[in-house]
Amino acid sequence: MTNIHFYHGAGNRLQAVAEWLGRAGDEHRPVVVYVPSNDDCQKLDRLLWSTPATGFVAHCMADDRLAQETPIVLASGLDNPVSDECLLNLSDEVPPGFSRFQSLVEIVSVDDHDRLPGRERFRFYRERGYPLRNDDISNGFESNG
Repeated sequence: MTNIHFYHGAGNRLQAVAEWLGRAGDEHRPVVVYVPSNDDCQKLDRLLWSTPATGFVAHCMADDRLAQETPIVLASGLDNPVSDECLLNLSDEVPPGFSRFQSLVEIVSVDDHDRLPGRERFRFYRERGYPLRNDDISNGFESNG
């Protein structure tokens, strides 16, 4: 069963995602980022080229020829993910086929347009019995252990 980890309280969702992906990249952890919005995908792509300030997070788009070799892959769809280890959801909806992944990460900001759909997703997973972990990152990732 997919383990689901919610991080809530982010001041800026995309910035928090970039920070989390930087940590995952440092660990060489394969992550598929489900980002169906082309605008959000472009913003995240730019952020990952400048995060951290002294480097970048190695990543590519799902249709890139290097996707099989790159730990962090940005995908607008989940029909044929390159990995089934970890999915990071940047949609306001429950991602299609999320249960094929070992883990699912949800990062939710304090903005009502993000927080309210995040609550609905949390409720969806909880009602179906998925193991949930919930951490407050309003003071950064370091503060939640």
